[in-house]
Formats: sequence, structure tokens, C-alpha cells
Amino acid sequence: MTEEILINVTPQETRVAVIEHGVTQELHIERATARGLVGNIYVGRVIRVLPGMQSAFIDIGGERAAFLHVADIWGSRHNGELSTPIEKLLAEGQNLMIQVVKDPIGTKGARLSTQISIAGRFLVYLPQESHIGISQRIEDEEERQHLREKLLQQLPPDEKGGFIIRTMAENASDRGLVADIEYLRKLWHGIQERAQTAAALTLLYQDLNLSLRVLRDFVHEETTRILIDSHETSQGMQTFAQEFTPTVVERIAHYEGERPLFELFGVEDEIEKALARRVELKSGGYLILDQTEALTTIDVNTGGYVGGRSFDDTIFKTNLEAAQVIARQLRLRNLGGIIIIDFIDMDTEEHKNAVLNEFRKALARDRTRMTVNGFTQLGLVEMTRKRTRESLAHVLCEPCPVCEGRGELKTAQTVCYQILRELLREARQFNAREFRILASQQAIDLFLDEESQSLAMLSDFIGKPVSLQVESVYNQEQFDIILM
Repeated sequence: MTEEILINVTPQETRVAVIEHGVTQELHIERATARGLVGNIYVGRVIRVLPGMQSAFIDIGGERAAFLHVADIWGSRHNGELSTPIEKLLAEGQNLMIQVVKDPIGTKGARLSTQISIAGRFLVYLPQESHIGISQRIEDEEERQHLREKLLQQLPPDEKGGFIIRTMAENASDRGLVADIEYLRKLWHGIQERAQTAAALTLLYQDLNLSLRVLRDFVHEETTRILIDSHETSQGMQTFAQEFTPTVVERIAHYEGERPLFELFGVEDEIEKALARRVELKSGGYLILDQTEALTTIDVNTGGYVGGRSFDDTIFKTNLEAAQVIARQLRLRNLGGIIIIDFIDMDTEEHKNAVLNEFRKALARDRTRMTVNGFTQLGLVEMTRKRTRESLAHVLCEPCPVCEGRGELKTAQTVCYQILRELLREARQFNAREFRILASQQAIDLFLDEESQSLAMLSDFIGKPVSLQVESVYNQEQFDIILM
């Protein structure tokens, strides 16, 4: 698998596209006005302690208070059990060092922890712990043991903190591990020094920006090149790479072409497609994706595909293709939380297992933690994908002000009948000389044509004239009734 990473930079935002075999697989967007908070370390102030929920609201200087559960307070557990209630650990007005572990999403504030972790290239430093952990993505037991021993050999005798070995460390040299250890210890020492004199709501440490996180978190041995369309960002990445990821330096290149980078590689088109509700399959089938507050649903349809030897064969082939496309769409759109997939019903267990295996195989390339529970009794596939940041649609879009997220509008006829009911209510309440209806062109046209008799009958019933006025700025559901 060959991989390229494209970075498009403007003063307002940085966009990153991960390309595998010429196809966009991931999109990451960071705006200067709304940088993610995950990884940031603050001096927070306790606003409110909630003993009933064993949690607290913490002010870190944002629009919404952040949330801290007792399970995320370092030292609250003993032998794996929660030993101290939150009301004995925290008090209102208290200052404490906390770290953001989950960005604010929707109406929910950021999620916090007092257990600090600082990510490096190969390691995650846990200054309050003493154990060595290993990424779950490294499954081979011999490799896990080898990496643990390799790290222990490089740790200085006075080391009191703990580490988690990241997946990237599989190919790390001894020198690289030592450099990472020194970098992380120096970083933590600086944070501690600032914390001693810092006031409440002070930001003690901010995670790297998106372009530098690409070098730390995204690049691996199969990444062939990193193209950046900004000379300044390219130089900054070169400098960072020379110090922390020297093996990547030669793969960093400044794109100087006249044609926009994302347009050249077809990424702009992929962004537009990733915002659509319907996704076409090459076979002629299609997917329908609906994202709600509670969960995301994906419906698979055969559409115009009739290429199989039998109907069962057509369904099976459509589901196999859909499994690949769904895995890609989850990464591309960054869909998280509960996901329900309605594959086309299959009669044989053999076909179900083959589709599920294909789906799991396609998901293996995803860096995000997830679980796939298989087919339910209703024939649906249930899965979860860790929600670490807003989905692509939530970053780039907002609810439609016309339908308010329903995805549907009242018909012009429904609006007309609503206007007639409101007109009758107004006439009974107010003794006006005349009533004027202000509405959209569609509603007014209906009153002048099909519903003209209804309007005339009501005007006669209330004994008052009714006039019509088109308001071009009104959407189909908007109207006003003016008393003259």
C-alpha cells in the first residue's frame, strides 16, 4: 500500500488529505479560530461538584464548562476500584492541573482528566505513572515483549514516570527512543515550572498544530511523500522533522504548481461527495448515510445493479462492495459513536460471514479504535467508532435554517392552510379593518389559484378584506399576517 499526504494551507485553515492508491481516505481540517483542545493542559477551576453524578464542571476558559468524572481523577482508584468519592477530592473554587481528553462536540463540553499524558513520536509519557504500556494495535506477543525490553534498556535510572509504546515504535532505533524520552521529559519539566506560578484558566501546554501532528502521528514506512502548498509551513515541517523525525525529512516536498493541490488530486470533489447523503457504488448500487445526534445509520441498496448470476449473487456482490466503501466513508467523514449498517438481506450464513470479514478487513486500515458486533437478529450490523473530534459535516456545515435539520419542508399547501387557521384566530382576537398576508411566492401563487376559493370563503366569513403580498426573502414555511 502506497500512501501520500497532501497539506493545503491558508491563513484561515489547514487541510490534510491522506491518499492511498490515488484515492482520498482521510480528511483532517483545522481552523485557526477553532483549534482542537485535545492534549491541551490547563490550570482549571472547579465551578461545581455533583456528588450524585460523581463528576464536576471545570472552567478552562472556554464558552462551555468542561466535564470531569471521578474515574478520570488520578489517585481516585485503589486496586482498580473507585475508593474516594469526588466530593472528598474536589471543592468549588479549587484550582487543579487538568488535560483535555475529548473535544467539545455539539452541546457537550470538553472531557477532562487529571492524569496527564504527553505524546511524542514513538512514546506517550505518563509522568504520574510508573508502568510500561504497549499500543493495542501491536498484537504479536513476542514483538510486545521485545519493545518493552528495548524501552527499559533506554530509560535513565532516575526515571519515575511511565510510558505507552506507540505503534510507530516498531521501527524505532535506540537513538530515536532516547531522543523521544529526552524531549518528553523536558516538556513535562517546563509544564511543571509554569504551573507553579500560573493563575487559574492558564494554558500550560498546547498540542502541536495539524501540520506538525502529521509528522508525529500520520507518517509511517508506507508514506511515500508529503506535499505542502505553503513554503513557510514546508520549512517549519522540515525543521521539526530534522529534530524529531529525521527519516521523514527527504519525503517532505513543497508543491509549487499553479493548479491548486487539492484540485489536482481530486480532493475537492471528494469533499463535496463526503457531504452528500447518497454515495454511489461502482456496481450501480448506492448507500444512504444519515447522521443524527444519537447514532449514524447506513442503508445499502442494489439500485440498478443486476450483474449477478442470480438475485442472491447480486445482493452478495453489492454488499461486498458496500463493505469496502462504508469503511472508507467512516474514515473520510470521521463518523463516530454508534453506527448501524443495514446491508441488503442475505439468506445464507456463508454470505453474511464473507461480508463481515470483508468489512473488518477494510476497517483494519483505520487508526481510530472501534468495535464491530456482527449481525443482529434484525440483520443489522452494529458497531462503534471512537468519537475523538467533530465529523466532517459538522466542521464544514450547519443545520439548514429553512428546515432546521429535518431535511424536509412543509408543502406550500400545508402552509396555506396554516395561514388560513392563523387568519381566523387573528380575526377573532383583533378588530382590524383589513388583513394582509405576507408569504413566499409559492404560497401566494397557491392562494391566487387552487386555494383562491378557500381564501374568498374565509374573507367572507370574517367579514374583512384580505390582501396578498409576496416577500421574496421568505422561505416556503415563513409567513406573517399584518393588521391594517
